[in-house]
Amino acid sequence: MAELNTGDGGGKKKGHVRSKKQNAGVDLTAMVDLAFLLITFFMLTTSLSKPQSMNLAMPDKEDKPKDQQQQLDVSEDRTMTLLLGEKNQMVWYYGLPTEPIEGPEKIGYGKNGIRKVILDKKQVVKSKYAGQDPKKQDLIVLIKASKKSTYRNLVDVLDEMAIADVKIYAIVDITPDENAMLEKEGLYTK
Repeated sequence: MAELNTGDGGGKKKGHVRSKKQNAGVDLTAMVDLAFLLITFFMLTTSLSKPQSMNLAMPDKEDKPKDQQQQLDVSEDRTMTLLLGEKNQMVWYYGLPTEPIEGPEKIGYGKNGIRKVILDKKQVVKSKYAGQDPKKQDLIVLIKASKKSTYRNLVDVLDEMAIADVKIYAIVDITPDENAMLEKEGLYTK
């Protein structure tokens, strides 16, 4: 039983004799029970934050013979490529790597970096293909991570795809020519 003692209740003061008073005891058992009931109630009724994850479609593990593999023809004026380098920087270009329409240009992450470029390119593609099939009005983004980039950089780029509402994007292996492009910009050292 929990109990609160309030003192000794009497004694001698300057020669006077006082009668001894009984201690006032307060039983705290009910208050402790109430506290635990409240803690239990709030723990069970609050919703804990659940981890959120982004859906990412990955290819099948089965390798098909080369004659059965489908080649996806992608128009170069709808394709933007992001090359993730070191130092939390990236290079982007628009079009083919051998003959880019625009770029390559070094850029950082965030709303004033790659997000602004992605939103601008989405508008360019949408206006260029206005009146055609709605699926052809989407920007296609190829994400290519070098060996010097970090996992966080890849996650940041995937977050930018979700924020900018890019419907078609893929994580693809980087080519030696693109590594050379990164090296030229100072974002890849051998």
